[in-house]
Amino acid sequence: MKLQANQLTPHLKNNLAPCYLVSGDEHLLVDEALDQVRHAARAKGFTARELHVATTGFDWGQLTASGSNLSLFAEQRIVELRLPTGKPGRAGGQAIVDFVERLDPELLLLVSTPKLDRGGAASKWVKVLESAGVNITIWPVGPRELPGWIAERMRKAGLQPERSAITMIADRVEGNLLAASQEIEKLRLLLGEGPVSGDDVSKAVANSSRYDVYKLADAALAGDARRSIKVLAGLRAEGVEPVIVVWALTRELRTLCKLASLIQQNVELGSAMQKAGVWRNRQNLVRSAVSRHQYADLLQFLKSTGRADAAAKGQATGDPWQLVAAIVMQLSLGKTKSRPVAA
Repeated sequence: MKLQANQLTPHLKNNLAPCYLVSGDEHLLVDEALDQVRHAARAKGFTARELHVATTGFDWGQLTASGSNLSLFAEQRIVELRLPTGKPGRAGGQAIVDFVERLDPELLLLVSTPKLDRGGAASKWVKVLESAGVNITIWPVGPRELPGWIAERMRKAGLQPERSAITMIADRVEGNLLAASQEIEKLRLLLGEGPVSGDDVSKAVANSSRYDVYKLADAALAGDARRSIKVLAGLRAEGVEPVIVVWALTRELRTLCKLASLIQQNVELGSAMQKAGVWRNRQNLVRSAVSRHQYADLLQFLKSTGRADAAAKGQATGDPWQLVAAIVMQLSLGKTKSRPVAA
């Protein structure tokens, strides 16, 4: 059966399924869900744990052996399988199916993966796990949900946060749930249980926002001008050298120019992205950017990064941060007076 993440705790109070699949890209929440299952299993007598990590070249016979090595006096065991790519392949998928179909009551299978794509979620091994046990998908906590997540986390820690305290933590640890969890624990240790004001947070919480040049590039490609400028401001405040920011934007623009050129030659965008080596998990971002701009515009943006680079290195006049901000805004919002490149 399928469960939402917030249904796991009540489920485990009364049940322990023979197998669990936990998937998602929010590492803190995935790890906490796995910990909950392990804790519930230990309470039911599953005192031993066997871990398999299916990296490249993994011998799936090891998993099969784990399900076969049983004896009259065997301990109850948790057999944990981590799939770093979420794709076990044909042999791995069949090994998982066979394991579940022959699952002994003395064993509990716990499988964890990153977020599964549509094909992965519909695969036989996932369906078999879901039919025999529990399938839990951990969804990311977005910017809108983050304050609520922080507030709930603080209350569970015995803290009574003012709204300003919640907002301040959310602003300072954007996108980093682990940092948020650590800062909440720090507040609990420093202040003890009870009320927490914005001033308390200001004094105690370090700025742990995960601002980096890659997030800047992704926000600009996605067309999110407001977030792009916010991340850019964060990079500047953290003392990141502008030449590094320019380098990241230049790299992205070179790829976009190459793609736009191929499209003008009637190459389909999917094929063009494969030729350009665009990773699958970034293809939607790149597609969005290419659809907003003409080839000539992208070339102009690339020339602008050259001027920004020279300014950053002291080889030309101008404020490199202002030049970068202009490029980011143009890339985010689009600069197309006529029909953009077809995607």
